[in-house]
Formats: sequence, C-alpha cells, structure tokens
Amino acid sequence: QVQLVESGGGLVQAGGSLRLSCVGSGIIFGRYVMGWYRQAPGKQRELVARITGDGDTNYADSVKGRFTISRGNDKNTVFLQMNSLKPEDTAVYYCNLVMTNGRTYWGQGTQVTVSS
Repeated sequence: QVQLVESGGGLVQAGGSLRLSCVGSGIIFGRYVMGWYRQAPGKQRELVARITGDGDTNYADSVKGRFTISRGNDKNTVFLQMNSLKPEDTAVYYCNLVMTNGRTYWGQGTQVTVSS
C-alpha cells in the first residue's frame, strides 16, 4: 500500500523559510508526477507546485520565485523549499501523488503558519 507522510511545517515569521518533506513507502516517487497542494480554512485545496518524472516543474503564480519543489536523491522523497514566506501562505500543505491509472494519494498534511 502507498503511504505519504509530510513533515516540516511550523510557525514562522513573514520573510522566513521552511522546508517541507514528503516521504513515501510502497511506491517509487520518481516514476510519477508529484505535487504539493495547500488548503486554508474555508478555501479549496490548490496546487502549489508540481514535479514530473523527468524533473520538469510547475508553480502557482503566487509562489513563483519563492518556492522550489525537488526530489530526494533516493527518489522516495520530495521537498518543498519555501522562502520569503507571506501570511497568505498560511495553510495545511499536502503531498500528492497520481498514479497512471488515475488513483490519487494524499498525505495527512502539515500545518504552515506565517505570522505578520
């Protein structure tokens, strides 16, 4: 079975940085598109960043230049480096994996809170 576990969230002041990690088991991340999503209370879950099997990345306009998604060298971990954090980045951040058959897996989420 596939399991995704996020970590690295916390409380940070505006302008600070955090690095989120997603560690998987039961699957090799490198073969699939991986994404980071976030959801704030009362809002829909939104895509933050995506990385493909060949390393191509995509970012939401709101985080371009500030966030970086990457894969660990063991291909079983993905990271989201978040710099220059803003209060509007406050949300629960989720790791996402979509298999070729369309089945989607989510982690439990990690809370990121950015104080003004």
